[in-house]
Amino acid sequence: MSDAALAEGPFEVEISPEEADESDGTTVGRMSLLKVFHGDLEGASRGTMLTATTSVDGSAGYVAIERVDGELDGRSGTFLLQHSGVMSGGEQSLTVLVVPDSGTGELEGIAGEMEIIIGEDGHRYQLRYTLA
Repeated sequence: MSDAALAEGPFEVEISPEEADESDGTTVGRMSLLKVFHGDLEGASRGTMLTATTSVDGSAGYVAIERVDGELDGRSGTFLLQHSGVMSGGEQSLTVLVVPDSGTGELEGIAGEMEIIIGEDGHRYQLRYTLA
């Protein structure tokens, strides 16, 4: 995405467990997500996350879909984000992509990838995107 714009800022996230299935040292869980974005993206999202943990400390996985509703650099609309994350031996890998053709309103045609940064000062996002 060499011609991509960069949007960034902080966000708050609320994760609420909905159900979990535990057996044989593994757990599969479902959670609801609520996020509030600030900065270049002003808005909120709701989503669902599925998690999997194993009996080995530092090994897990998750997938999630969330609908973002807000204003991105002055353009209003919605779009979907798809998360895919895995942790092995404590090493994390995470990909968060804008679902193709999910943009509405002034965000129709959006494509991109979001990086989530977790630090001492909380959660931050960096969204590299293009608009058709």
